[in-house]
Amino acid sequence: MEDKKKNLYYLIAFAILSILIWHVPGGYYIIYPFTILSTWFHEMGHGLTALILGGQFQHIEIFPDGSGLASFSGSLYLGNIGRALVAAGGPLGPTLVGIALISATKHEKITIYLLPIFASLLFISVFLLIQGLFGIIIILLISIILFYIAFRMEIKWKLLTLQFIGIQACLSLYMNIEYLFMEGAIVGGVQYRSDVGVMENALIVPYWIWGLFIVIFSIFLIFKSLKYVFSE
Repeated sequence: MEDKKKNLYYLIAFAILSILIWHVPGGYYIIYPFTILSTWFHEMGHGLTALILGGQFQHIEIFPDGSGLASFSGSLYLGNIGRALVAAGGPLGPTLVGIALISATKHEKITIYLLPIFASLLFISVFLLIQGLFGIIIILLISIILFYIAFRMEIKWKLLTLQFIGIQACLSLYMNIEYLFMEGAIVGGVQYRSDVGVMENALIVPYWIWGLFIVIFSIFLIFKSLKYVFSE
């Protein structure tokens, strides 16, 4: 019970500290690696959703400003609904990964295996999916650091690492909340329709309603995962 309380305090401290750092001058650069990692989650969310729905996941690009693009080809199952799901897979991606990582830390054995698996996925994506030198370098460095923690550090540091990454992934909802209420955005210097804008085009419902739905659904998932991890 004491360990659970301690871990809960850590998560709360991580969240508060991250939000405070975000709002201080230069704080953006302190959590910058996690911003890029959240972009990886986001773009992988698009690509994997497209793959599940019958498309071909081609590659992702990550830009220095924290934006990214996922490219896929082929027709999708479910037509417009499929296109909307692929669009939603991006903003929901970081939250889903975040709650999965946090939930996994409830079981020590899962944590021991999950961290090197997660590092391996990052490492493999560098060679199979990521285009652009910037994204390749940053994700490769993050994977190497995680490999070191996975194989050289004590279990408590592995737990804290997964929880910290999980919190950062979940907080990306807060950090990027404006994006969920925009019709378009500039990515890599080019104007694109936003994810919720794509959902609006596919399913008619206004983009801001989709943004509100994603926010509420994400908060619900985060709450349920925390309840699961810290329940008896």
